Amino acid sequence: MREPLDTASDALLATRAADGDARAFEALVRRHGPFLRAFALRLLRSNADADDVVQEALITAWQKLDMLADPSKARSWLATIVSRTATDRMRSARRTEPIEALELPSLDAGPEASAMASSRVRALRAVLAELPEEQREVWWRKEVGALSYDEIAEQLEIPVSTVRGRLARARQFVLERMEEWR
Repeated sequence: MREPLDTASDALLATRAADGDARAFEALVRRHGPFLRAFALRLLRSNADADDVVQEALITAWQKLDMLADPSKARSWLATIVSRTATDRMRSARRTEPIEALELPSLDAGPEASAMASSRVRALRAVLAELPEEQREVWWRKEVGALSYDEIAEQLEIPVSTVRGRLARARQFVLERMEEWR
């Protein structure tokens, strides 16, 4: 059964949603959700990432509906939010998947030292790949990026206490798995 709001214009739905009408916002989501998901999927090429990005974008849209200047352009406004959220996700992925960026040592140190260091880096790459993504993101930003707890918390939009917990678990995991290299 169709809701009466399903036939309303985007402008009316967006205006009502901006006034706090959750049902009007739900109607906008029902109307434009499939397009937004397909759009995100084209950008990200991952079903899971597309779903996450659309969900995050819709939360942002709900919180910022009062900033929509032209309610009749709700669809393009929502698509812009999805695009920005997807772009942020892609940038974050490039920052959080730099395991391959761990540099292998040069041969200047001598063949034996170079071979040991190369083995150590390969082992570390393998250990980091086993970490849960949330822990790897924090570990990478702290240990390689040398960011402060506050900077990491701000970038990931999580509390500092969560950063500390994830980092502690990641460090413990890395230490246990790299024990033979100590």
